Amino acid sequence: MLIREATPGDWPRIWPFWHRIVAAGETYTWDPDTSEEAARALWMAPAKRVYVAEDATGAVVGSAYLTPNYGGPAAGVANAGFMVDPGQGGRGTGRALAEHVLAAAKAEGYRGMVFNAVVETNPAVRLWTSLGFTVLGTVPDAYDHPRHGRVGLHVMYRPL
Repeated sequence: MLIREATPGDWPRIWPFWHRIVAAGETYTWDPDTSEEAARALWMAPAKRVYVAEDATGAVVGSAYLTPNYGGPAAGVANAGFMVDPGQGGRGTGRALAEHVLAAAKAEGYRGMVFNAVVETNPAVRLWTSLGFTVLGTVPDAYDHPRHGRVGLHVMYRPL
């Protein structure tokens, strides 16, 4: 698997799984009806360093971004987002992207990484904890999950 910085031309290969994941309404707090234009602005914003994971055939099977979570004196804390094509799950893409982004964040001088709103039923919670993230707290009943009803949103953190 190759992980590299995304180019603007990668967006058409990210959008299909981005849309599928967000429209499912199970893991991201973004509006499930987000338009492609708005999605591109969210994911590919200039303040974000965006990466893609390609399989052996060159297909984009996942993407991630790295960005400051805060500004000013707190700009040393990073935030990131990760998406793996649901048809490509279970092949280590999420872990590979996470390890790559954590290394990039550390190399860029970030002191820690925070996830502000991890849906507590998201299977990725196991991945984040295995990579050293801890749940700092949970906002109860904050997320209307389409299958589980109201569930909490975790705030997760890991020092770098």
